[in-house]
Amino acid sequence: MSIDLSLDRIRALLSYLPKYTRPTIHVAGTNGKGSVSSIVSSVLLSASLGVGRFNSPHLTKVRDSISVRGKPVDSSTYKLATSTVKRKNEEHSTGLTSFELLTCAALIIFEYEEVDIVVLEVGMGGRLDATNVVPDSCILVSALTAVDLDHQAFLGNTPAEIAREKAGIARKGKPFVLGSQKYSEVVEAVTDVVAKVGAELVTADTPPRRAWDTSIDGPHLPPLSFSFSSFQGVEAQPVEVSMSCFPQPLQVQLPLPGEHQLDNLGVAVKIIEMLLTRPSCTGMFWNIQRKVTVQAIKQGIKATVWSGRLSFHKVPLQVLGVEHSDSSQGIIVLADGAHNSSSSARLASYISDILSRASHPDKIRLTYILALSNSPPKTPLQTLTPLLSLSPEDRTRIDMNVAVLRFTPVEGMPWVKPVPPSELKQAVEEITPGTVGWSAPDDGEPGEDLRKALQFTVSQGGTYTEELVVIAGSLYLVADFYRLYKTK
Repeated sequence: MSIDLSLDRIRALLSYLPKYTRPTIHVAGTNGKGSVSSIVSSVLLSASLGVGRFNSPHLTKVRDSISVRGKPVDSSTYKLATSTVKRKNEEHSTGLTSFELLTCAALIIFEYEEVDIVVLEVGMGGRLDATNVVPDSCILVSALTAVDLDHQAFLGNTPAEIAREKAGIARKGKPFVLGSQKYSEVVEAVTDVVAKVGAELVTADTPPRRAWDTSIDGPHLPPLSFSFSSFQGVEAQPVEVSMSCFPQPLQVQLPLPGEHQLDNLGVAVKIIEMLLTRPSCTGMFWNIQRKVTVQAIKQGIKATVWSGRLSFHKVPLQVLGVEHSDSSQGIIVLADGAHNSSSSARLASYISDILSRASHPDKIRLTYILALSNSPPKTPLQTLTPLLSLSPEDRTRIDMNVAVLRFTPVEGMPWVKPVPPSELKQAVEEITPGTVGWSAPDDGEPGEDLRKALQFTVSQGGTYTEELVVIAGSLYLVADFYRLYKTK
């Protein structure tokens, strides 16, 4: 079934299911909503609250999108909920889409598990997204992260039009947190929508980075190196966070890398601030101020994990099926779900920054392994140009190669189709001629093709002391990598 944005079907089905009553934080946005949801959930878990979380899209399997108390929902509970929802859908001929069915399952799971609070991530858009069926009485805070051009066929052709759809999650009398925005027209559109609804518009500030303090942050990691034997990860970002509910700024460590994550942290802490200061929130949680302490916030931020978003992995050669005289060798992989021009630009900026900090003075080999979803009017050229256009300075220190392929069919989302590798190759060659070193056949086997692409990165030869492999273009390709990596 294709995407059909409407609340009519899901409202009809929910009338036959247990009433949803969980206090809920609702998060929308083009980029960053998953990161914000991760940070908020981690803080609430650190405060010993029972947290339910629904994120979209899933990573390796659909069940991963629903978590209860910090863990994916167990298979028996998931099966019971989904079978109940499907049975009711058939009995009453409500005709729900697969995402609407999944949303219903998540809501009844959270109700069954009696979680204290739910962090609910919008699937696409906001106003007509299935998650917006949650009653006004349950919403504590709504939030909107960065808005950019994506899904124009469903949401509108300008940032303002898209912003209006996403701001449709605002609720009367409840705080609506607005994150940092690239386009002024987004702020204007959101301000108008929120005012008409009667919600409280609250602007999130971007917290500043601070100097590393060994008394707070501990010792530095060794100098950054992208050789397999020396790589020990990337340091967390030391940040100073100000919240109106605390007299002093909080000195925190943000493990999510990238400058853009400071914006997302700003949205997350503003959501927490609303929970602690707004009567509409504290009235539902008489003890929340006692639980969500400064220490819980610090610990929660530091413990945040968001896989597939600027995530580093050391992959031994034997995992790739590559024979080598030295079994201790492997590759450094950076996995990121950047899938539009805005997120591609951020990924490119991050890669440029970390490679400029590498300890070795010689050239670094950078290999991209790319797949894209077919999502008109967005084109491969638009998505990949920001990612592959090296600056003159970067060209002096980076040798770049590209491999292109498809991702495997997405569970529960049959309408999602990959761009053929031949089309990707054509776009890459137009941006940076001569860099496509490996291309999968258009009719290849995606999972096996990814293994071949990774093997290609090892077989290129050359005398590079440091190398980095970047898997990007689609979260579905990143999911393929995790499935391949974890099976070994």
